[in-house]
Amino acid sequence: MVVDDEALVRSGFELILNASDDIQVVATSIGRDAVDTVRREHPDVVLLDIRMPDVDGLSVLRELRTLPEGPVVAMLTTFDTDEYILTALRSGAAGFLLKDTEPGQLPQLVRTLAAGGVVLSPKASRALLHDHPEQGGIDDAEAARVNRLTDRERDVLVLIAEGLSNADIGARIHLSAGTVKDHVSAILTKLRVASRVQAALLAQRAGLLDGPEGQR
Repeated sequence: MVVDDEALVRSGFELILNASDDIQVVATSIGRDAVDTVRREHPDVVLLDIRMPDVDGLSVLRELRTLPEGPVVAMLTTFDTDEYILTALRSGAAGFLLKDTEPGQLPQLVRTLAAGGVVLSPKASRALLHDHPEQGGIDDAEAARVNRLTDRERDVLVLIAEGLSNADIGARIHLSAGTVKDHVSAILTKLRVASRVQAALLAQRAGLLDGPEGQR
């Protein structure tokens, strides 16, 4: 489902995504109709504009996060340094997409979201943290939690930050999806974060994506 105040954006995304055999856009809407439409259509993935004139995209995100078995939500934005992105990610968004994303990349990004991966460009997250230095860096307690990770868990964490699903991580480093799932659970527990996105942001702030692990 695509939620945006601009009809051209909604129709453009719908056209691109419906051209893929394995993706169906079940609905599009403006912001004020989003929650009711989600309740009616039950989409797996929602692409949600972060800035809309009729309703705040962050408010819609918070409502969607309260729904039982709610959809995966990724934010749509024009700028990869949008000041609201970090708030959205910390509020449970599974990532963000730029509105000028190459059309050929869009279906795969949606598949990644549907498979449980995150859509979070390390380059864009570095730009966000650079432009909002108050959000950057980690404190001693966070650093200690990062240091508790094993080498394999660090490898998995970097791949989480690249947006890979468990199956894709397993294929990359030759592990079963079940083993990867166990690693992801351990990572979230050790880092004391609630989501893959929060883990990815912490990895970025800790500098893991700038080291050898992040140079893949």
